[in-house]
Amino acid sequence: MNRWLALLPLVVLSALAALFIGWSLKRDPAFKPDAMVGQPIPETVLPMLTGDSAGPGNLDLKTAGVGRPMLVNVFASWCAPCRIEHPKLLALKARGIAVVGVAYKDEPVATRAFLDELGDPYSMVLVDREGRAGLDLGISGVPETFAVDAMGRITAKQSGPLLNDADIERLVASMQAPPRPAPGEKSH
Repeated sequence: MNRWLALLPLVVLSALAALFIGWSLKRDPAFKPDAMVGQPIPETVLPMLTGDSAGPGNLDLKTAGVGRPMLVNVFASWCAPCRIEHPKLLALKARGIAVVGVAYKDEPVATRAFLDELGDPYSMVLVDREGRAGLDLGISGVPETFAVDAMGRITAKQSGPLLNDADIERLVASMQAPPRPAPGEKSH
């Protein structure tokens, strides 16, 4: 009897190992959570980047869009993939697409130097030194980009750098709200 009790922890450990192996083989490693898609963008208030300092003005993420569709790009000067996606962001700016930058866990001086070196694709940059907006948005790292419609609702998300034109067009298309009838007008 004592011998069987001595083997019990080994049997339990083996069963747990088998469950873990089974779970990891079925798990999709490419899965990226999009919990915020369909939700209003958080109203996290952050200082605006002015020159190479944060403030004096503050703005929340929702107001940053001023009632227009926008992309919110969470980036950092220390982020290598952010440098890689930067030309795509500049191309979006050239197309007239509003991109709001959120400098995640970055010093304003470093953010300004990054933008001076590579060009500034943002309609405005908000400074998130402590990572509050990152937490509110549920990011897993930088860069991450959120498409936000004119009503302030997150319509799509891209985790990682924007490299693929199809991913960029998916984000841009998702933030364009379908036309709604004016009050008193009937829809077809």
